[in-house]
Amino acid sequence: MKRSNDHAGYQKALETLKRAHRGMTAADLSAAAALPLPAAREFLSRAADEFRGRLQVTESSEILYDFPRGFTSRYRSLGARFGRFMDKFISLSLTCLAWIFKVWIGVMLVGYFIIFMLIALAALTLSMAGGSSNSNSRSRNNSVGGFFLASRIFDLIIRLWFYSELTKAMDGSYRKSAPARRGKPLHKAVFSFVFGEPDPNGDADTLEKQALIAYLGANRGLISLPEYMAITGLPPQEAERGILAFCAEFGGSPEATEEGTIVYRFQDILLRASTAERETAAADRGKGSQALRGPLRRLRAFSSNNKTMNSWFGIINSVNLLFGGYFFYQAFNTGIIRTTEQLRASPRIYAITYDWASSVFSNPQPFILVGLGLIPLLFSFFFWLVPALRLARLDGENQNIKKRNLRKIGFGKIWEKPRDLVPAAIDSPAPECRPRTLEAEREKLIVEMGSYSRPDVEADQTGKTIYSFTELEREKKALAAGRAAVNPEDFKIGKVIFDSE
Repeated sequence: MKRSNDHAGYQKALETLKRAHRGMTAADLSAAAALPLPAAREFLSRAADEFRGRLQVTESSEILYDFPRGFTSRYRSLGARFGRFMDKFISLSLTCLAWIFKVWIGVMLVGYFIIFMLIALAALTLSMAGGSSNSNSRSRNNSVGGFFLASRIFDLIIRLWFYSELTKAMDGSYRKSAPARRGKPLHKAVFSFVFGEPDPNGDADTLEKQALIAYLGANRGLISLPEYMAITGLPPQEAERGILAFCAEFGGSPEATEEGTIVYRFQDILLRASTAERETAAADRGKGSQALRGPLRRLRAFSSNNKTMNSWFGIINSVNLLFGGYFFYQAFNTGIIRTTEQLRASPRIYAITYDWASSVFSNPQPFILVGLGLIPLLFSFFFWLVPALRLARLDGENQNIKKRNLRKIGFGKIWEKPRDLVPAAIDSPAPECRPRTLEAEREKLIVEMGSYSRPDVEADQTGKTIYSFTELEREKKALAAGRAAVNPEDFKIGKVIFDSE
């Protein structure tokens, strides 16, 4: 069944559904709206996805489409459009703020660190020079030497910032005998510490769709809801909404077997030009639940840096925090310096900074208070706040990933062996599948599957609870019979009989 672009036909179908006081079958809609039966089936699947419809199976194995929640669109209503607008607005705003903060990091973390080191170095040099009787000449010589050393420090930091020699030394990849290899630039390593890495599961939905299409190709275009749950890791209610959306996207349609089981048919997916792909898909049928399970989602890492490098970022930020706090306190406590005696009585570093700044500002105190005090303090706070918030959220995100992966494993095992299931059999050595509360999650996914198909519960001789999903067994047999009735020869595209060139 091909996806129709008949907007007028779809609107006609919706008007007919809105006038109906109860559920309709595809034949009902076809007769009431004068639509072709294939189009009626497609429009019903699209409407069920868009308006959160529900499917009901009658005694004669017909599927009724009912819309108890009305016809407020998930995609086209004012609320849905406003929600999408707000999502895009928030996403764009966060992206802009992230880039602004990245520029701020580039200026602040290295820039202020260099400034504070120069100030500290100058104060040390002048202090050493102050103890000499020839303070005038030796002070100038020491200052020149001190600023030469400071320029070398500045050059080193810039090289580290852009070429990450520090990174090479930390991870052991730098060897004199080895050919030169440029590592990750230090500014990118800083951004990785603050903002983390891109979501490794950005393509997870696409991979799951590809797994579904491959599974459908290997199983004659038919799939059940438990199989969809095993590939996506979604619980029953979310899976019902998801598979209806998948039907609307890929031209599928639900239908009922003679036993009253709902299956989902995707005939067009079988019409594939590559015979090699069809043969590979057919070979996958014998792999049981191993071929059924979808790709596992990957855990998120705090950053791609090693712990030593992240510790160095903490040290540099601590230096900025200490100096910022020092200048803020001194500028607030000491205030304006008006006489030479006040300058000599003030703390050495503050006095030197105040004296230098007085050549630029008539009143250096506000500059020191804000420029060298408040701003570095705020930066240091946010430099730690953003990673701290990410770290607090990271564990919850990874636990959810593990739970979803465990559901894929568990639903696959239940479908593979519906009888005599022991919860401990639902397991995997992969860390992506082992949430912290493993035992509780095993029980939870059995309850979730039980909301779709109620199991028989009993205890063995050792007292262990055993679950048997007898209804799933009947569903598997009905699905197998439906697949056996599909002739793969009917879906061969044949030889090319016309070529436009």
